[in-house]
Amino acid sequence: MKQRLDAIKASPGVYKAMTGLQAHVDQCGLERPLLELVKIRSSQINGCAFCLIMHTNDARKLGESDERMHLLNAWREAPVFTARERAALGWTEAVTLITEGHAPDDVYEEARRHFSEKELVDLTAAIVTINAWNRLAIAFRAVPQVKTAKVAA
Repeated sequence: MKQRLDAIKASPGVYKAMTGLQAHVDQCGLERPLLELVKIRSSQINGCAFCLIMHTNDARKLGESDERMHLLNAWREAPVFTARERAALGWTEAVTLITEGHAPDDVYEEARRHFSEKELVDLTAAIVTINAWNRLAIAFRAVPQVKTAKVAA
């Protein structure tokens, strides 16, 4: 895969705006490990290799286990996530897949049981932000920064 263009160079204003939103998310007070799980799950749904590499590495630095990250795609069946994490992951899927149910009431109500109004808005901003990063990376084919890449011939 070859990168189509460098979006940051092509439009620094977009990057500046995105990093401003990302800075808010990073400083909003939600747990960093939770935010990384949300970023990974959204990136799995969207198929963003660039963001998956970045956020699994970031999560690992925060102490997240490979086992839990491997189980994110099956979080409903995996007993390793807390109720708060499950609520966040459900909300992540609902917002990422917004056309498939328009953020159902039951998923919202579960998220509200575990997050204050401010936290829920900040969580939603985190989901919106990673979805935007995913779309930029996928659209312009950002090349994932893998340590040891074995490319098939």
